[in-house]
Amino acid sequence: MTDFDSVLAAAQQLPNTDRLRLIDALWDSVPADADAPFSAEWTEELRRRIEELDAGSAATVPWTTVRDMAMERISRDKAS
Repeated sequence: MTDFDSVLAAAQQLPNTDRLRLIDALWDSVPADADAPFSAEWTEELRRRIEELDAGSAATVPWTTVRDMAMERISRDKAS
């Protein structure tokens, strides 16, 4: 089996749409109960954001808006 660096180098040569498909497939292959290796900085940022959500002070964006923005960006990237 090839090592991480070889796989990463090969993946970076893929077109954007294929890299996004690969990310999605890899993410789906990770068990839901797996621990994500977040750095201390990211852990603190996540904690802060959760506190804001729980307090009701976070500005949120509906999923449909986020999805539409992502799809628009993908379409724009395909065109260029």
